[in-house]
Amino acid sequence: TPASMPPNSTKVSEEGVLINNFKLVENGVFREADFRELLASGEWPCRDPDTNMADIQAQVASNNKGINELTKMVAYYGLDTVQAYMTHVQNNAEESVRRAISAFKTGAFEVKMDSGAVVKVKITIDAEARSAEVDFAGTSDQLATNFNAPSAVCRAAVMYVFRTLVEEDIPMNEGCLKPIKLVIPPGSMLNPQFPAAVVAGNVETSQAVTDCLYGALKVMSASQGTMNNVTFGNKDYQYYETVCGGSGAGPGFDGTDAVHTHMTNSRLTDPEILELRYPVVLDEFSIRKGSGG
Repeated sequence: TPASMPPNSTKVSEEGVLINNFKLVENGVFREADFRELLASGEWPCRDPDTNMADIQAQVASNNKGINELTKMVAYYGLDTVQAYMTHVQNNAEESVRRAISAFKTGAFEVKMDSGAVVKVKITIDAEARSAEVDFAGTSDQLATNFNAPSAVCRAAVMYVFRTLVEEDIPMNEGCLKPIKLVIPPGSMLNPQFPAAVVAGNVETSQAVTDCLYGALKVMSASQGTMNNVTFGNKDYQYYETVCGGSGAGPGFDGTDAVHTHMTNSRLTDPEILELRYPVVLDEFSIRKGSGG
């Protein structure tokens, strides 16, 4: 299916090629032939390996650029100075989150999804330690559908929410999670066991997790609770889009219509680009009245 987003997958192998710790570059040489062989393997091999290859090579190039810039920084300032500032950035993020946590009280919330599955959380605030325990006990067990979310997705949602509580302009980094004790029950839909299907976990369940966390903190009401994925394609074209929706209101502010919310973090493709690159014509794009945004 386009974008490796099958709606009815029941195991992860139905969601694309599984890659487990494959070495892309060895002795400075990109292992293209071996990687192409990997992309062609499995029950559902990649349909457009040339595009996949271009994507992964761009990522390798980006990493190399980062290595070069970091090496230049160390050469100019010295390793001790660079490491000291890296530590400072994380320590500052930790302190910023601790200050934000101290303004909240212990709370709990649950979000029931369309399937009947429930995401449940209790956030226990320790005002003296300026820390929080985020416990997802009571969340539904691992599902037979693909709405399971790997624990990394849940962790990312927690980091996102607590970062948004900080008013200062700080970079996102691991320090944001240092004041947080995260408990995700093994075997739950937020910490599933292999070979659980997970493709909807990142795009649907993550939004429910975010709404649940904000509800427990009493920060804002639920947003659209979905990324509104739209996909279509064939062997020549694959299109994947997330469509905007409503965001929730909160103390002192209104909700908004037609915006991407929380874990979506993307912009909509311009109609002109869509029609230029794909054999489609967009007849209408508008806000549906009474739809919740």
